[in-house]
Amino acid sequence: MSLTTELPADAGRAPIPEAAEPYALFEAWMAEAVAGEPNDPNAVCLATSTADGWPSARMVLLKGRDERGFVFYTNEESRKGGELLSNPRAALCFHWKSLRRQVRVEGTVERVTAAESDAYFASRSRGSRIAAAASEQSRPLASRAEYAARVAEVEARNPGETVPRPPHWGGFRLLPARVEFWQDMPFRMHDRLVFERAEATGGAWRTGRLYP
Repeated sequence: MSLTTELPADAGRAPIPEAAEPYALFEAWMAEAVAGEPNDPNAVCLATSTADGWPSARMVLLKGRDERGFVFYTNEESRKGGELLSNPRAALCFHWKSLRRQVRVEGTVERVTAAESDAYFASRSRGSRIAAAASEQSRPLASRAEYAARVAEVEARNPGETVPRPPHWGGFRLLPARVEFWQDMPFRMHDRLVFERAEATGGAWRTGRLYP
């Protein structure tokens, strides 16, 4: 019996639709993730590497997106901040398990403007702003008590609602050069649609499918 006659009931899942650019499709998938994922649908694995090629990866939260790129925020003196500044290339991987979908984004990275970083920092809760200002992210910490003492010190210096953004804390925007959409299908006959920027055509997208 052939696979086409053995496919289960969910085999009718529609293939990923063709498109001229990746942004509308990403927004549609993100909207479904927001509606269906139980926790942090904007969580994404960020992969960076050192100037000499040593990779590292960690989860961050996507805090902005448009046709310019994908924005996240961090302490620029952290490990990821230092790697992004020394090698401004990175990759993102969104995985929405309940939807059985994944999106991979690769490209170069730039700092967002100070105004953008100020606006986002001000939107965070006071506690989150204080914690960020008190943290020497990624550097050795002798004990939790030491961090608690730094938090108390920052609180004492900023008794009101205003907590200024530390100068070393800000946002990065990943400028996509390649975006791949992956969708689970029966028998591991997964659907993969990739978009790549064609520099020869002034940054227009070219698209195609990949074998699973």
